[in-house]
Amino acid sequence: MATDRKKVAREKILLGSIVIRAGLSNVDRAFLLGGLLELARLSPATTEYQRLQDLGEIAFRSPVSEHGDATDAVSDAAQ
Repeated sequence: MATDRKKVAREKILLGSIVIRAGLSNVDRAFLLGGLLELARLSPATTEYQRLQDLGEIAFRSPVSEHGDATDAVSDAAQ
């Protein structure tokens, strides 16, 4: 039971860190949830899914800025 709670807590922390890394920690929560719901609709077989996954891979490999996000690296890669 305690290990399940620890696992859930760790997953929430990891997901929160992704939100911060994406530079979305200060956006409206409804906006954020709406965006995530739209992402959930994407099929892994689409080019948009692959494009977004590629951007995410770049962001994970890039150092974070002084604000704790990786938006600079992703915007550089998108150009």
